[in-house]
Amino acid sequence: MNRFLRVLVLLMFVPILNLKAQTPPILDRNLFFGEVQISGAQISPDGEWISFLKPYKGTRNIWVKKISEPFSAAKPVSSESPRPISSYFWSRDSRFILYAQDKGGDENFNVYAIDPRAAADPATGVPATRNLTHADGVQTEIYAVPKATPDIVYIGLNDRDKSWHDLYKLTISTGERQLLRKNTEQIADWIFDHDGRLKLAAKTTAAGDTEILRVDPNDFHAIYQCSVLESCETIAFTADNKQVYLSSNRGEHDLTELELLDPETSKVTTVESDPEKRVDLSDAMLSDVDHRLLATIYEDDKPRWYWKDKAFEADYRWLQNKLPNQEIHFGSHSSDEQQWIVSASSDTEPGETYVFDRKEKTLLLQYRIREEIPREALASMSTIRYSSSDGIEISAYLTLPKGVKAKSLPLLVFPHGGPWARDSWGYDTFAQFFANRGYAVLQPNFRGSTGFGKRFLNAGNGEWGRKMQDDLTWGVKYLIAQGTIDPKRVGISGGSYGGYATLAGVAFTPDLYAGAVSIVGPSNLITLLHSIPPYWEAGRKQMYTRMADPTTPAGKALLEAESPLNAASRIRTPLMVVQGANDPRVNKRESDQIVAAVRDHGVPVEYLVAPDEGHGFHRPINNLAMIAAMEKFLASQLNGRYQQEVPTDVAKRLAEITVDPKTVKVAQK
Repeated sequence: MNRFLRVLVLLMFVPILNLKAQTPPILDRNLFFGEVQISGAQISPDGEWISFLKPYKGTRNIWVKKISEPFSAAKPVSSESPRPISSYFWSRDSRFILYAQDKGGDENFNVYAIDPRAAADPATGVPATRNLTHADGVQTEIYAVPKATPDIVYIGLNDRDKSWHDLYKLTISTGERQLLRKNTEQIADWIFDHDGRLKLAAKTTAAGDTEILRVDPNDFHAIYQCSVLESCETIAFTADNKQVYLSSNRGEHDLTELELLDPETSKVTTVESDPEKRVDLSDAMLSDVDHRLLATIYEDDKPRWYWKDKAFEADYRWLQNKLPNQEIHFGSHSSDEQQWIVSASSDTEPGETYVFDRKEKTLLLQYRIREEIPREALASMSTIRYSSSDGIEISAYLTLPKGVKAKSLPLLVFPHGGPWARDSWGYDTFAQFFANRGYAVLQPNFRGSTGFGKRFLNAGNGEWGRKMQDDLTWGVKYLIAQGTIDPKRVGISGGSYGGYATLAGVAFTPDLYAGAVSIVGPSNLITLLHSIPPYWEAGRKQMYTRMADPTTPAGKALLEAESPLNAASRIRTPLMVVQGANDPRVNKRESDQIVAAVRDHGVPVEYLVAPDEGHGFHRPINNLAMIAAMEKFLASQLNGRYQQEVPTDVAKRLAEITVDPKTVKVAQK
C-alpha cells in the first residue's frame, strides 16, 4: 500500500454466569487491558543504555538504565504528559531520546527531546523535557533522522497550510528550526539519502496516482509513477546512494515486489517477488552499517524470511534454536549492529524481550510483556479459509476458547480497521480476552485487505457494506455449517472500519447478529468523507476511488446506500457505541447520529464517549471502563460469561464516560 493508506493483562476466580465444568477460570480484565508494566525496550546506538516504557506517576513513561545494570537501578526520564507515551527513539549519537505526543488524541503531534543523562528536576523527579516544535493545532511528521548528521531531524509541519507539510531542518540540541521548502507542490513525502541529502519526493496527483520525483536544485522530475489502483513506495537507498529500493506492484504485477530504481536514468530492476507467488512483499531488512540487503519478509499465514546475508541468517537460525515455536523480531541495535533488542512472541506469548550479542552469542532475557498473564490459559490461533458469496477465497484467523469443545460456541466476529490493512497471526489482546470469556473469535482478512495482492485489494473498491460485508457473513455461515458456533449467539465488534462493519452488519444483515459493539465506527459515509482531516488531502482521491466519489451523483448514491445510518430502521440488534470525543478521523457526529437513530427506532443502545481520547482509546482507565461495559453487554446478548467485579476507579470512570442515549442530539451542518 502507498504511504497514506497505511495511513488506530493475576489469575483469579470471580462470580460468572453460566459456568460449566469444563470452562477455564476467568482472567481479570486488568491483565489484558490495564497498564502494561514494561514494554518498548530499545538499546542506545552507543550500546551503553537500555530504555523502555513503564508507568511513572500513573502514566506510561520512558525509563533508562545502563545496559549492565539491573532493572531496579532504572530511572524515569519523562513525565510531562498525562497521556501514555506509545513510542520513542534515540538520536543517532545517543545524546537524546525523542518522542511525539498529541493532546487527547487530536493527532496534532509535537516532538519532544530529553537528555537522559541530565539531573532530575526535584519538582518532577525527571530531567527536563524540551518541546522542539512548539506548535498548537499543528501536526508534525518526522521524515528522516540521518546517521551522518546526528543532531538533525528533518520534519514536516502543516502550520502554513493544514493540508500540506512544509519541510524543516530541526536541530535537536538547540531546538533551532530552519524552513527548507514551502510545500507549494503538494508533496506527500520527502526522501533523504544516507548522508542526509534530500534526493526524492513523493506526490499524489489530481487523479490519485503516485509520482516519485527526483529533487533537483530548482525543479522536480518525475522518475516513477503508479496508478491510484497500484502502490509504489521507496524503502531505502543503496550504500552508494545511487539507487533506491522500492516496493511496487505497478503494471502487470499482482503482488508487490522489491525493485531497484536509478533516480538519474529511471531504470528499474526487479530484485525479488514472493518465491511462493502468494503474498506481497511485507518488508525488507537492510544493514544500517553498510546498507546491504539482509533479508526480505513475506507475511503469509505467518511471516516467511528469505535471508541474503549468511552471517545474519546463521544468527537467525541460532535464535530459532534458542526460542523454538516463536516468531522472532529484530528491534533496535547498537550502531555497529553487534547488540540487538530481540523479541519473541506467538499466539499464546505476548512477548519476551532479550538483548542479543551477535559476537559473544549471548541471549539475555530482559522481561516478558504482561508477565502476570498465565500463558497456559491462552488460546491458540489458527488459519481458516472459506469461500465468500462470489467464490473468492477469504483467509481468516480463528481463536477458539481453551478447554471447551469446539461445538455450538458463541462467536464474536472482529473485523480489522483500515480497511486497507490486515490481521496477522500472533498474540491479539481482544481475541485472547474474549476467548477466555468462552467465545470463538473470527478475524477475517476480507477483500480490500492489504498483503494479498493487487487484485484482492481492488476487489474491495466500491464494496463497503456489500461484498466486503459478505466476506464476514460467509465466514459466519462457514462456522455454522461446521457446527462450531451457535447461530443464535453471534456478535460483532471492531474499531474504525471494523466499527463501520459492525454497524453495517446489524443494518444490512439484521438477522445475523445478536449483539454488536462499534468502536469509533463511521455511520454515514458522506459525512465521513466530508470531515476527513485536512492533512489527509493527499489521500482524498484515493479514498474516493476505493469507496466512491461523493461529488458525483453515482458516487453519492452508492455511499448513501452503503451508509448504515440510512438503514437504521432495519436494525434490531442491541447495540453499544464507543467514541473518542477528539477523534479527527471519525468525528463524534458519526456516533451521535447512529445512536440517535437506533434510539428513535426503539432498539436498545448504550453509548460511551471518552472526553480525553481520539481515534481509539489509549489511556488504560478508559480501556478498562470500555471493556468492562463491553463484556457485560455481550454476555447479556450472547448468553456468555463475564467478570462481574469492577474496581472502584474503573466503575467511576465508566460512569463518567457513559452517555444517556436520551440526551444525544445530532449537530446539524
